[in-house]
Amino acid sequence: MDEPETIVVGVDGSAESQAALAHAFADAARRGARVRVVSVFQPPQYWAISYGVAVPPSEDQVTADVRTRICELVGAVVAGRPGLAEVPVELRAVPGTPAKVLIDESRDAALLVLGHRGRGRFTSALLGSAGMQCVLNASCPVTIVRPGPVPAGATATAPGATVPAPA
Repeated sequence: MDEPETIVVGVDGSAESQAALAHAFADAARRGARVRVVSVFQPPQYWAISYGVAVPPSEDQVTADVRTRICELVGAVVAGRPGLAEVPVELRAVPGTPAKVLIDESRDAALLVLGHRGRGRFTSALLGSAGMQCVLNASCPVTIVRPGPVPAGATATAPGATVPAPA
């Protein structure tokens, strides 16, 4: 029996990456594919050198924390959506730079899905540097997903994020 296709999706906890995650799961359910959720983080040594942190957490600690967060995001996306919970999923927390890691992850994928972070009228037409690098260099097609519109008066936040109470 042939292996199912793999859809790779990059997540960072933002509303944009949640939209990408939801799109990847829906597309995987439609195709009979599996989803590989990839979250990229800077290694602890980067933070120690850049910000003078005396005792940075170990890479294992950071990896475990990132994997926990990815698991929460996946749970939030598949909750209450029939058929999505049956999609096979693999979680990867990888140290490095987002564009390089995602391009590497695209090598055996059928599709790479990323969120779009447009900011304002003009800049919303532009891709960020990681998204542009992936579009130009990925080994598979790339889908860029915009988050849905936010209703008037609502605030878009990632699950688990806190919004300060009005003063």
